Amino acid sequence: MMDKKRTLLMLGLLFILIPATIYGGITFLDDRKYFFISMLLVIYSMVPFFIAFEGKKPQARELILVAVLTAIAVAGRLAFFMVPQLKPVIAIIVIAGVCFGGEVGFLVGAMTAFVTAFFFGQGPFVPWQMLSLGIIGFLAGILGKKSILKSSRSLALFGGLAAFFIYGSIMDFCSVIMWTQEISWELIVTTYAAGFLFNLAHAAATVVFLLLIGKPMIEKLERVKRKYGLYLFK
Repeated sequence: MMDKKRTLLMLGLLFILIPATIYGGITFLDDRKYFFISMLLVIYSMVPFFIAFEGKKPQARELILVAVLTAIAVAGRLAFFMVPQLKPVIAIIVIAGVCFGGEVGFLVGAMTAFVTAFFFGQGPFVPWQMLSLGIIGFLAGILGKKSILKSSRSLALFGGLAAFFIYGSIMDFCSVIMWTQEISWELIVTTYAAGFLFNLAHAAATVVFLLLIGKPMIEKLERVKRKYGLYLFK
Protein backbone atom coordinates (compact mmCIF):
# COMPACT_ATOMS: atom_id res chain seq x y z
CA MET A 1 0.00 0.00 0.00
CA MET A 2 2.82 2.38 0.92
CA ASP A 3 4.61 1.62 -2.38
CA LYS A 4 1.45 2.51 -4.28
CA LYS A 5 1.05 5.75 -2.35
CA ARG A 6 4.66 6.73 -3.00
CA THR A 7 4.36 5.91 -6.69
CA LEU A 8 1.21 8.01 -7.04
CA LEU A 9 2.90 10.83 -5.18
CA MET A 10 5.90 10.65 -7.51
CA LEU A 11 3.67 10.69 -10.58
CA GLY A 12 1.84 13.72 -9.20
CA LEU A 13 5.12 15.52 -8.57
CA LEU A 14 6.65 14.68 -11.94
CA PHE A 15 3.71 15.37 -14.18
CA ILE A 16 1.60 17.91 -12.28
CA LEU A 17 3.30 19.83 -9.46
CA ILE A 18 6.79 20.28 -10.95
CA PRO A 19 5.58 21.30 -14.45
CA ALA A 20 3.06 23.65 -12.81
CA THR A 21 5.83 25.19 -10.69
CA ILE A 22 8.09 25.71 -13.71
CA TYR A 23 5.18 27.18 -15.66
CA GLY A 24 4.41 29.50 -12.74
CA GLY A 25 8.02 30.66 -12.68
CA ILE A 26 7.92 31.44 -16.40
CA THR A 27 4.50 33.11 -16.36
CA PHE A 28 4.38 34.98 -13.07
CA LEU A 29 8.06 35.48 -12.24
CA ASP A 30 9.19 36.32 -15.78
CA ASP A 31 11.51 33.28 -15.71
CA ARG A 32 14.00 35.27 -13.60
CA LYS A 33 13.55 33.54 -10.23
CA TYR A 34 15.01 30.28 -11.46
CA PHE A 35 17.07 29.69 -8.29
CA PHE A 36 13.87 29.94 -6.22
CA ILE A 37 12.12 27.51 -8.57
CA SER A 38 15.10 25.15 -8.38
CA MET A 39 14.93 25.21 -4.57
CA LEU A 40 11.25 24.32 -4.70
CA LEU A 41 12.09 21.37 -6.95
CA VAL A 42 14.75 20.23 -4.47
CA ILE A 43 12.12 20.23 -1.72
CA TYR A 44 9.67 18.35 -3.93
CA SER A 45 12.28 15.72 -4.79
CA MET A 46 13.03 15.08 -1.12
CA VAL A 47 9.40 14.51 -0.06
CA PRO A 48 8.87 11.02 -1.59
CA PHE A 49 12.35 9.99 -0.43
CA PHE A 50 11.66 10.85 3.19
CA ILE A 51 8.23 9.24 3.08
CA ALA A 52 10.21 6.01 2.78
CA PHE A 53 11.33 6.64 6.36
CA GLU A 54 7.76 6.55 7.64
CA GLY A 55 7.55 4.11 10.53
CA LYS A 56 11.27 3.27 10.22
CA LYS A 57 14.41 4.47 11.93
CA PRO A 58 16.65 6.01 9.24
CA GLN A 59 20.31 5.11 9.29
CA ALA A 60 23.07 7.54 8.44
CA ARG A 61 24.64 5.09 6.02
CA GLU A 62 21.46 5.10 3.92
CA LEU A 63 21.58 8.86 3.53
CA ILE A 64 25.33 8.80 2.94
CA LEU A 65 24.94 6.27 0.12
CA VAL A 66 22.47 8.55 -1.67
CA ALA A 67 24.82 11.50 -1.15
CA VAL A 68 27.73 9.49 -2.56
CA LEU A 69 25.76 8.49 -5.66
CA THR A 70 24.85 12.14 -6.22
CA ALA A 71 28.48 13.16 -5.73
CA ILE A 72 29.62 10.56 -8.28
CA ALA A 73 27.11 11.86 -10.83
CA VAL A 74 28.20 15.46 -10.16
CA ALA A 75 31.87 14.50 -10.46
CA GLY A 76 31.14 12.69 -13.72
CA ARG A 77 29.54 15.79 -15.16
CA LEU A 78 32.38 18.04 -14.04
CA ALA A 79 35.11 15.68 -15.26
CA PHE A 80 33.80 15.76 -18.83
CA PHE A 81 32.85 19.45 -18.94
CA MET A 82 34.98 20.04 -22.06
CA VAL A 83 32.89 17.51 -24.03
CA PRO A 84 29.26 18.53 -23.36
CA GLN A 85 27.60 15.39 -24.74
CA LEU A 86 30.15 12.84 -23.46
CA LYS A 87 29.09 12.44 -19.84
CA PRO A 88 28.28 9.46 -17.59
CA VAL A 89 25.63 11.43 -15.65
CA ILE A 90 22.51 9.71 -16.96
CA ALA A 91 24.22 6.32 -16.68
CA ILE A 92 24.86 6.87 -12.96
CA ILE A 93 21.32 8.16 -12.38
CA VAL A 94 19.90 5.07 -14.10
CA ILE A 95 22.09 2.83 -11.93
CA ALA A 96 20.92 4.64 -8.78
CA GLY A 97 17.28 4.15 -9.76
CA VAL A 98 17.70 0.48 -10.64
CA CYS A 99 19.48 -0.30 -7.37
CA PHE A 100 17.50 1.79 -4.91
CA GLY A 101 14.16 2.60 -6.48
CA GLY A 102 12.39 5.46 -8.16
CA GLU A 103 12.50 7.83 -5.18
CA VAL A 104 16.28 7.64 -4.95
CA GLY A 105 16.68 7.79 -8.74
CA PHE A 106 14.55 10.92 -8.86
CA LEU A 107 16.40 12.53 -5.95
CA VAL A 108 19.86 11.74 -7.37
CA GLY A 109 18.83 13.07 -10.80
CA ALA A 110 17.33 16.31 -9.51
CA MET A 111 20.13 16.98 -7.03
CA THR A 112 22.82 16.30 -9.65
CA ALA A 113 21.41 19.02 -11.91
CA PHE A 114 21.00 21.41 -8.98
CA VAL A 115 24.50 20.94 -7.54
CA THR A 116 26.36 21.10 -10.85
CA ALA A 117 24.61 24.40 -11.59
CA PHE A 118 26.76 25.95 -8.85
CA PHE A 119 29.80 25.12 -10.99
CA PHE A 120 28.41 25.84 -14.46
CA GLY A 121 26.11 28.68 -13.45
CA GLN A 122 22.45 28.94 -12.48
CA GLY A 123 19.94 29.71 -15.18
CA PRO A 124 16.32 29.18 -16.23
CA PHE A 125 17.36 25.84 -17.75
CA VAL A 126 18.25 24.29 -14.35
CA PRO A 127 14.67 23.38 -13.26
CA TRP A 128 14.17 21.72 -16.64
CA GLN A 129 17.36 19.69 -16.15
CA MET A 130 16.20 18.69 -12.67
CA LEU A 131 12.85 17.56 -14.06
CA SER A 132 14.28 15.57 -16.97
CA LEU A 133 17.00 13.82 -14.95
CA GLY A 134 14.52 13.16 -12.14
CA ILE A 135 12.09 11.51 -14.55
CA ILE A 136 14.85 9.28 -15.90
CA GLY A 137 15.89 8.20 -12.40
CA PHE A 138 12.28 7.51 -11.41
CA LEU A 139 11.54 5.45 -14.52
CA ALA A 140 14.76 3.48 -14.04
CA GLY A 141 13.58 2.62 -10.54
CA ILE A 142 10.15 1.50 -11.76
CA LEU A 143 11.57 -0.66 -14.56
CA GLY A 144 14.33 -2.00 -12.30
CA LYS A 145 11.78 -3.09 -9.73
CA LYS A 146 9.93 -5.02 -12.42
CA SER A 147 13.23 -6.70 -13.43
CA ILE A 148 13.04 -5.23 -16.92
CA LEU A 149 16.56 -3.76 -16.75
CA LYS A 150 18.39 -6.93 -15.73
CA SER A 151 20.74 -7.32 -18.68
CA SER A 152 23.47 -4.95 -19.83
CA ARG A 153 21.73 -4.53 -23.17
CA SER A 154 18.37 -3.57 -21.67
CA LEU A 155 20.12 -1.19 -19.27
CA ALA A 156 22.05 0.47 -22.09
CA LEU A 157 18.99 0.60 -24.36
CA PHE A 158 16.92 2.33 -21.70
CA GLY A 159 19.71 4.79 -20.95
CA GLY A 160 20.15 5.68 -24.60
CA LEU A 161 16.44 6.14 -25.22
CA ALA A 162 16.06 8.17 -22.01
CA ALA A 163 18.96 10.44 -22.91
CA PHE A 164 17.63 11.05 -26.42
CA PHE A 165 13.86 11.22 -25.94
CA ILE A 166 13.41 12.35 -22.32
CA TYR A 167 16.39 14.57 -21.57
CA GLY A 168 16.87 15.72 -25.15
CA SER A 169 13.21 16.47 -25.81
CA ILE A 170 12.63 18.31 -22.54
CA MET A 171 15.79 20.41 -22.86
CA ASP A 172 15.05 21.24 -26.51
CA PHE A 173 11.59 22.43 -25.48
CA CYS A 174 13.26 24.45 -22.71
CA SER A 175 15.37 26.14 -25.40
CA VAL A 176 12.24 27.08 -27.31
CA ILE A 177 10.68 28.59 -24.19
CA MET A 178 13.82 30.59 -23.37
CA TRP A 179 14.20 31.98 -26.89
CA THR A 180 10.75 33.49 -27.33
CA GLN A 181 7.27 33.74 -25.89
CA GLU A 182 5.77 33.36 -29.36
CA ILE A 183 6.07 29.64 -29.94
CA SER A 184 5.44 28.27 -33.42
CA TRP A 185 5.67 24.83 -34.96
CA GLU A 186 8.42 26.08 -37.24
CA LEU A 187 10.53 27.12 -34.26
CA ILE A 188 9.91 23.82 -32.47
CA VAL A 189 10.84 21.75 -35.54
CA THR A 190 13.96 23.86 -36.15
CA THR A 191 15.07 23.55 -32.53
CA TYR A 192 14.60 19.79 -32.40
CA ALA A 193 16.35 19.38 -35.75
CA ALA A 194 19.30 21.47 -34.53
CA GLY A 195 19.57 19.41 -31.38
CA PHE A 196 19.27 16.01 -33.08
CA LEU A 197 22.99 15.29 -33.42
CA PHE A 198 23.75 16.56 -29.91
CA ASN A 199 21.04 14.35 -28.43
CA LEU A 200 22.21 11.40 -30.51
CA ALA A 201 25.78 11.85 -29.25
CA HIS A 202 24.52 12.13 -25.66
CA ALA A 203 22.49 8.95 -26.08
CA ALA A 204 25.43 7.08 -27.61
CA ALA A 205 27.72 8.15 -24.76
CA THR A 206 25.14 7.00 -22.21
CA VAL A 207 24.89 3.60 -23.92
CA VAL A 208 28.69 3.20 -23.88
CA PHE A 209 28.99 4.18 -20.21
CA LEU A 210 26.20 1.80 -19.19
CA LEU A 211 27.76 -1.05 -21.15
CA LEU A 212 31.10 -0.39 -19.45
CA ILE A 213 30.10 0.37 -15.85
CA GLY A 214 26.43 -0.60 -15.59
CA LYS A 215 26.49 -4.21 -14.45
CA PRO A 216 29.75 -4.02 -12.43
CA MET A 217 28.52 -0.98 -10.51
CA ILE A 218 25.09 -2.49 -9.89
CA GLU A 219 26.68 -5.71 -8.60
CA LYS A 220 28.85 -3.72 -6.17
CA LEU A 221 25.92 -1.64 -4.95
CA GLU A 222 23.81 -4.76 -4.47
CA ARG A 223 26.64 -6.24 -2.42
CA VAL A 224 26.73 -3.09 -0.29
CA LYS A 225 22.96 -3.34 0.23
CA ARG A 226 23.22 -6.92 1.44
CA LYS A 227 26.28 -6.33 3.61
CA TYR A 228 24.88 -3.31 5.44
CA GLY A 229 21.20 -4.24 5.36
CA LEU A 230 20.09 -1.29 3.24
CA TYR A 231 16.57 -2.52 2.54
CA LEU A 232 14.79 0.78 3.07
CA PHE A 233 14.37 1.34 -0.65
CA LYS A 234 12.90 -2.03 -1.54
